[in-house]
Amino acid sequence: MRLTLSIIKADVGSIGGHTKPSQEMMDSVKSDVEHAKEKGLLIDGFVSHTGDDIAIMMSHTRGPDDHDVHQFAWDSFITATGIAQRTGLYGAGQDLLVDAPSGNVRGAGPAVAELEFEHDLSKSNKVRPAESFTLFAADKCGPGAYNLPLFLAFADPMYCAGLMLPKLIKGFRFRIIDMDNVKGDSIIELNAPEDYYRISILLRDNERFAIESIHSRTYDEPAMALSAQRLHNIAGTYTGKDDPVALVRNQGIFPAPEEILSPFAKAHYVGGDARGSHVMPLMPVALNTAVTGMYCIPLVSCVGFSVDAAGRFSDSWIDMFDNVAWDQVRWKAQEKAQEMRSQGWSGAAMLPYTELEYSGFRNIVEDLISNFSIQDGHKPAEEAAAAVEQAG
Repeated sequence: MRLTLSIIKADVGSIGGHTKPSQEMMDSVKSDVEHAKEKGLLIDGFVSHTGDDIAIMMSHTRGPDDHDVHQFAWDSFITATGIAQRTGLYGAGQDLLVDAPSGNVRGAGPAVAELEFEHDLSKSNKVRPAESFTLFAADKCGPGAYNLPLFLAFADPMYCAGLMLPKLIKGFRFRIIDMDNVKGDSIIELNAPEDYYRISILLRDNERFAIESIHSRTYDEPAMALSAQRLHNIAGTYTGKDDPVALVRNQGIFPAPEEILSPFAKAHYVGGDARGSHVMPLMPVALNTAVTGMYCIPLVSCVGFSVDAAGRFSDSWIDMFDNVAWDQVRWKAQEKAQEMRSQGWSGAAMLPYTELEYSGFRNIVEDLISNFSIQDGHKPAEEAAAAVEQAG
């Protein structure tokens, strides 16, 4: 069968500021998912949160961008928004940017990532006899936060030794989106390893370019999908960081989980943090972690699933970052964060003003620039020559 995995995530309200959704909100969304399974809309579903964002993970056979599946998620977020409003929580409905989505919720605010593939776990399937995948969810950062770790996992044998094996050695095709193009999805496709340097040149700029998806070149199978949309390009003004999600298939014809996870040990610097305007390390955390640190340090969670022949998720799941092996990385992230924030507003510690998410920053800078005046201008060379000639 053609199986679709859909993850839709949104910030629709949180306790005491941008921390985490309430238990009543989470229970409401979980109840909605159970009802959707009973009605046959979904095969399976899983609800979690990372920071203040609620994520709905779903399996179904209706294909990507299905109106009913997206409308279900939207309606569930609307109900959770009502709970947030009734209980006085902060940012109620923040990521719901329109009154009602048109067809699907892409461009309406929530982060969306979807994968569709042929799902056949029979013994005759030599390519994909078992299906496993990981769900990444990030908070307080933009879609480009995944650029470095996913590029290293799918293109660099220093991080993924599996790339040297016959099933992976042909490499992967990267679809990269220009997120500054507001007229539509502006995409380029580049191949690793041949285009390694060209891909690097684009992915260097986390604020403009992001990996939208990755495909196996050997089997033409989708490997990864990411929610590469920027909310301020949709809404026109600041509405919160984009807080991206990604679905990443693993094992066999794809990198193994440890090869996908290992680049996250860098706790690399990304744009985000408080007011979406700082440069801070991305810290791997356990699922359902609230934002309660000394800074709004960008967070990323990762949970692993297996899928049975009917498209149901495994009875148990693996919280990939909830392990003592990642404690040292979290300490490193905190140290890097403290060093960067000790620099305050100066230089590389904050994003350039063109990327500051709150329009108030830009408005103040533009107002100040308009009041500059040239005090000691230099005349063009031809004017200077004419002046000399006239004086002579």
